[in-house]
Amino acid sequence: MALKRRCDAVRPEQTQPTGDGRSCKSQAKPFEISKQEVFEAYKRVKSNKGGEGSDGQSLEDFDADLKNNLYKIWNRLSSGSYMPPPVLRVEISKSDGGIRQLGIPTVGDRIAQMVVKQRMEPEMERIFHPDSYGYRRGKSALDAVAVTRERCWHRPWVLDMDIKGFFDAIDHDLLMLAVEKHVPEKWMRLYIERWLKTPVQHRDGRLETRDVGTPQGGVISPVLANLFLHYVFDIWIEKHWHGIQFARYADDIVCHCVSEREALRLKDVLNERFEACGLTLHPGKTKIVYCKSSNNKQDYPRVSFDFLGHTFKPRLIKSRKGVFFVGFTPAISGRAAKAIREKIRNWKIFRNSRTDLSAVANYKRSTLTGWINYFGRYGRAELMRTMIYLDQVVVRWARRKYKRLKRKRKAVRWFTGVRLREPNLFVHWRFANETMAGR
Repeated sequence: MALKRRCDAVRPEQTQPTGDGRSCKSQAKPFEISKQEVFEAYKRVKSNKGGEGSDGQSLEDFDADLKNNLYKIWNRLSSGSYMPPPVLRVEISKSDGGIRQLGIPTVGDRIAQMVVKQRMEPEMERIFHPDSYGYRRGKSALDAVAVTRERCWHRPWVLDMDIKGFFDAIDHDLLMLAVEKHVPEKWMRLYIERWLKTPVQHRDGRLETRDVGTPQGGVISPVLANLFLHYVFDIWIEKHWHGIQFARYADDIVCHCVSEREALRLKDVLNERFEACGLTLHPGKTKIVYCKSSNNKQDYPRVSFDFLGHTFKPRLIKSRKGVFFVGFTPAISGRAAKAIREKIRNWKIFRNSRTDLSAVANYKRSTLTGWINYFGRYGRAELMRTMIYLDQVVVRWARRKYKRLKRKRKAVRWFTGVRLREPNLFVHWRFANETMAGR
């Protein structure tokens, strides 16, 4: 009860059902859910792919009896008898050496969650803050990077925030207060509360009950997480600290301040705010940064921060008039570049001596294109340096495959000749050529 009083801004006023007709009851079932909604949810889950949950059922297994499986989901959801199965705990390594704990729902549960998510999204989009970018239609991480880049020019101090174990620390009671305001349908609130309380199943079969958090990996979790931070941070900071600009992508947040004093005060205030709402700002990762540039020349110990895979820091830039100056700009971060190199190094095609260069060039082409589209918008030269690693791996592969190229010098000469003859063979070659042409 004390927690709820301290975090009063998360307690929204109650509203009545919207009367849009969707929440009315059917004569046959207590809750009005169409079979078409379930089928549309299935199509979205299938397009997102994903692995098996705690029941071991894959998407292929689910498709084998698709009509019957979808009917069961619809029947249970619309009758109020749907009970979510345990969420499978999966641990993956983080770039900083830590472990991220994901919760993978079963295929059927992902479809059920998608049904609710599809109903929630229009209302959530109506209320969410314009500077909230994560998991929203029409908004992207690059949008957040772009607005952060521009604001760093005008406000030289940044509070870079990291919430410790955010998804695992969300308070259920506080979250449900927000859900009750914006989700008038009883059946949706019923299932959201059940999903929050669903136990976690470890690989050894052990079940772990939960009284806080929402599984990172669940379909409904991003919407719920955004709703929670909408009240904990977005509208609270706008109300109590007028004028602060911020960009938030899920739990990654940067705030722009006009002075170090303002940034320090904001950090203290937000520490109190988050603690009152059951969250903790990571003491080692939450920091104040000075956006040093030709216009902002003050000395400060921290002049860089990472945000959404990009490192913002002072860089030497050439203007359109050919004048060099120092700008505070983003480019691919060291961690993101390292992750790309590790993925390239583990590509299976380089272990196959029977393949040819054309197959190598087409392998993971869409992946390369995705990296270039995301990291190539800012700091193209930094991304080019990362992509050079792929060239090095191709040369090593050629030395193993062709006896005449066993010596490194010959292999490099061969590689250079191929690149001159076929400059568009690899996706990143074309990107590099376009970058050089634009200089």
